[in-house]
Amino acid sequence: MTEAGEAVAGALAPRLADRRLVAVFTSPLSRAMRTAELAGLTGAKPDPDLLEWDYGGYEGLTAEQIREARPGWNLWRDGVIPGDADHPGEELAQVAARTDAVLDRIRPLLSEGDVAVVAHGHLARVLTVRRLGLDASASRLLGHPHPGTLSFLATEDGQPIISAWNVP
Repeated sequence: MTEAGEAVAGALAPRLADRRLVAVFTSPLSRAMRTAELAGLTGAKPDPDLLEWDYGGYEGLTAEQIREARPGWNLWRDGVIPGDADHPGEELAQVAARTDAVLDRIRPLLSEGDVAVVAHGHLARVLTVRRLGLDASASRLLGHPHPGTLSFLATEDGQPIISAWNVP
């Protein structure tokens, strides 16, 4: 995590200080756990289901680099190609199944208060649309959450909603 990233994560702490958090879940990757720590989210539980999408043969490449080899490529439509043993790749349905498992762990806690999740961009989009009861492919409709921003999911009239997205 860069010094700038640490500053952005630390700036989240005042925004989260007044929330009544009953649980904090985070990706087990160090940058997510460090973000949670700097944001004042104590007691974070690393959850392997919050790891970012396994991009397989595209791991480590930017979308622009992939499109150089595969013009018009779109993650949500075209998915990833198989990679090596460390990064075999995941289909969207596999990512959705992981986020569904996280949501199954979170739902019972929501009657007690808020739950914070610190995760990665594409996975956060999938988790959000699955919480809304939508097909995982609807993730393409949400903008990419920028590092160090907040998004809030809530319930209104018994229906899950996005109450804020990508707030600095």
